Amino acid sequence: MDRQEKIRILQDVIQIQSPNGNEEIVALYYKNLLEAYGIDARIIPYSDGRANLVAEIHGQDQGKILAVSGHMDVVDAGNADLWDFPPYAAEIHDGLIYGRGTTDMKAGLTALIIAMIELKASEEPFKGTVRLLATVGEEVGMMGAEQLTQMGFTQDITGMLIAEPTKPFYHTKHKGSIQYQVIAHGRAAHSSTPDKGINAILLINEFINKTNAKMAAATKLAYNDTLGATLNVFTMIAGGNQINSVPEATILSGNARTVPEVGNDVVIGIFNEAIDSINAKGQGSLALNILQNNQFADGANDSDLVASILAVDPDAENRGLSAATDGAIFTDVDNDFDFVIYGPGDMADAHTINEAIGVDEYLEFIARYGAIYRSYLNE
Repeated sequence: MDRQEKIRILQDVIQIQSPNGNEEIVALYYKNLLEAYGIDARIIPYSDGRANLVAEIHGQDQGKILAVSGHMDVVDAGNADLWDFPPYAAEIHDGLIYGRGTTDMKAGLTALIIAMIELKASEEPFKGTVRLLATVGEEVGMMGAEQLTQMGFTQDITGMLIAEPTKPFYHTKHKGSIQYQVIAHGRAAHSSTPDKGINAILLINEFINKTNAKMAAATKLAYNDTLGATLNVFTMIAGGNQINSVPEATILSGNARTVPEVGNDVVIGIFNEAIDSINAKGQGSLALNILQNNQFADGANDSDLVASILAVDPDAENRGLSAATDGAIFTDVDNDFDFVIYGPGDMADAHTINEAIGVDEYLEFIARYGAIYRSYLNE
């Protein structure tokens, strides 16, 4: 496959609009591409218009099983008028391909797939298997990773490489993530007689104060050398329906990022303690609604897969990742496998206006992934 063909494939995929859905079209494109080069690929439907993709190439002998993974959904492009170039046109300017999902993470996923194709086409002998797991819904919910994990696709693997953007690092660990709501129920009243009501906003305010104090105490005693501290951020609040009425309901939304020392169960326990103490007063009520509860990913720092990455990129450094990936789901199984996140692009460019990836960087990662496959499987 020549340089221009590799670039065209990435442009094709960027031009398929898949913001928080429509991944089935992306999966079908990749399936047709793989099968054109003699690699069987399996569409695994998730819901209407959404489907995962699984494909494998096998060596001459049994050996390790390396799963390679990326998600096919992207975040919304926002106001297209603010972009210098149309967000789904995949135009190239000054060596950069512009478009939503270039960095996060269609360049990385496409590079993984082309590297599989080139290894297969080379007819070079190798051991073991490369297994592609292309997922839906990573940006919100990680539903595809959950479906593929439940189907057993990570039960027998020896390693997993996720192609999220990491330049100039690689990551063996990332924080867990809890997305949640706290729902307050008070009692409405006229604002001139607030004592007749129960202010739901004040209930939420009390929850925030109690939670902040408990989180500060917990995180002060525990710190992860790679990932840092557990964080909790209150991100949205909605309450009341009229300016001259005591609000009877308020919803607080938040996102916690956890480390092993102060993990998901500890954080949820802090939330529940604060809620119970407020509810015990009998003046209104709070309820916790967990929207997403993903554990941290905790790969070994000195694995065979790390060694294979350092062989092709000796200057790369291992850093903890505050963002969550599908690895939170994939690694939550009874199977201890090598785990690394390593891909083209800078995470700081993800989800931004004028998101872009360097053409040469994308092409370089195709070559790197091919070398990693050979090194890891043949060790």
